[in-house]
Amino acid sequence: MKNILLLVHDDAGQEARLQAALDVTRALDGHLRCIDVAVFPAIVGDPYSGAASAMLLAEERERESANKTALTARLAHEDVAWDWADVTGAIAESVIAAATLADMIVLNRQLDDLPYPDMRDIASRILTQVRKPVLAVPDSLERLKLDRALVAWDGRESAAATMRASVPLLALAQEVEIFMARDGGERAEPTEAAEYLSRHGIHASVRTVDDRRQAADRLIAEEAERWRADYVVMGAYNHGRLMEAFGGVTKRLLSTSALPLLLGH
Repeated sequence: MKNILLLVHDDAGQEARLQAALDVTRALDGHLRCIDVAVFPAIVGDPYSGAASAMLLAEERERESANKTALTARLAHEDVAWDWADVTGAIAESVIAAATLADMIVLNRQLDDLPYPDMRDIASRILTQVRKPVLAVPDSLERLKLDRALVAWDGRESAAATMRASVPLLALAQEVEIFMARDGGERAEPTEAAEYLSRHGIHASVRTVDDRRQAADRLIAEEAERWRADYVVMGAYNHGRLMEAFGGVTKRLLSTSALPLLLGH
């Protein structure tokens, strides 16, 4: 897990994305690739829309050029290796196209109702298209802590694949807990996940609950708070109780969790 891909765009979530990407790249002794996206404007419906679109796109590119100047000046003083690419297009599609050799993608997720850019939708589209972890951080993030990792486990392939891909990051944690809310559909027990991690030198504790009255996202959030987790590792787009299809547990956690989420599909 050495190649970290960061979405760069001049919006409210950029500072949180940048700080998380710097922290994780530094911790992993990796390389940060910044993809700066100038977004095509969406204008339709009148004879002047072409000219208006061209004008808005020129303004967007000018903003991103100023953004690039400011951020590259900051990056020059950070102790991480990095490079930069400028692209024009839709955010999700641009990130997906750049992610071929990425080991992790860093995005944000606003916890309010700002309509643009819709980072929850962008994160969901990227998750369904790529097979690598996506680190989705709240806009309020000031520093990415990596000491206490909570693995939300349902024994299914999505959770297992995400955990396997996250081993280099989990190896940096001082403590790891594997948490399962039972639903009867488990394919692998959390103790098996703990045994897998132990072979990588990661010694995780295990906690299970069997409370089928509460929603799984609430159980995960409560456990993360009780255990004082710094971030949560979880599969997405599964149909198990912990990781049901997008629109359920994953969507609600993307919308409400105050913690960074390391998601995989």
